[in-house]
Amino acid sequence: MESTAPVRPPEIGSHQVRIGTAGWSYKDWDGIFYPPGMQRRKTHPLEYLARFFDTTEINTSFYGPLKPELAKLWCRKVAAVNPEFLFTAKLYRAFTHSPLAVMEPTSAATIRPTDEDEIRTREGLDALANAGKLGALLVQFPVSFKNTSLNREYLDRLLRQFIEYPRVVEVRHSSWNDAATLAAFTQKNVGFCNIDQPLLGRSLAPTEHVTAPIAYVRLHGRNYSEWFVDQTPESDNRNQRYNYLYKEKELEGWKERIENVAEKAQTTYVITNNHFESKAGVNALELKAMVSGKRVAAPPTLIRKYPELRRFADPAEDLGDGGLQMPLLA
Repeated sequence: MESTAPVRPPEIGSHQVRIGTAGWSYKDWDGIFYPPGMQRRKTHPLEYLARFFDTTEINTSFYGPLKPELAKLWCRKVAAVNPEFLFTAKLYRAFTHSPLAVMEPTSAATIRPTDEDEIRTREGLDALANAGKLGALLVQFPVSFKNTSLNREYLDRLLRQFIEYPRVVEVRHSSWNDAATLAAFTQKNVGFCNIDQPLLGRSLAPTEHVTAPIAYVRLHGRNYSEWFVDQTPESDNRNQRYNYLYKEKELEGWKERIENVAEKAQTTYVITNNHFESKAGVNALELKAMVSGKRVAAPPTLIRKYPELRRFADPAEDLGDGGLQMPLLA
């Protein structure tokens, strides 16, 4: 592949901001984020993605323990293109969700991880960490996981269980948005995940908390009508939940929060999870331009699909072999 200068994370003062997408392997990204038929060119999607972003969140580690050989392959692919690239990874859902999460609330009483789950989970995380590519471990709970004494005890045990990794906790119920939780996270050196999600019931509203050197922001979209559709991987409706494109005015509010967060943290991860038809790619590139104050390079197919991106980005020239000639940006 044609070599290009690595993508450097934007900085606020001396504080690093890493902006990227949640996942990268989606069928509906072909011909939108990725050039049509890119796989025929024997180009791995991460080799392409790492030319535009310096981080991505691993989603597959949520559905099952990450295989170490796969983690090592991914590390090699991004390192060849962008040596500064870092992954974040979701913790396997056996530790954070009831096995029947669609049918029953998640709580300390319903989560049932096994010793084997821990062994296999560590294998994949260690492969990333040993390669120097694990930026953060995201411990993500559903909105049904509320701030109760039993749940606090479980979370405390879980955070000690994975203490060797840089940990970030995502809770979606507003009961966790209190001084005691923030103090506990600060004491444990655990990041609080600031999220954007449809505000239904007691869903957590946008925050800008910093409780550790690593800060984290996740934007899920605001697709209210589809938010509680069937979330099993087999569901045909699952992707509709993330079919949402943030408008520039909506991102401006998050730009301010990201800047406030970044000033207090060493490294801030900003992840766009509205992945349907690579709307996440569009909004991540827009945020990158807004935070850095500079125009960014974007896949030419993405700009064709979303011409509003031209306000922030210039197309990288496809060299025909999976390589790119990046535009000269001021």
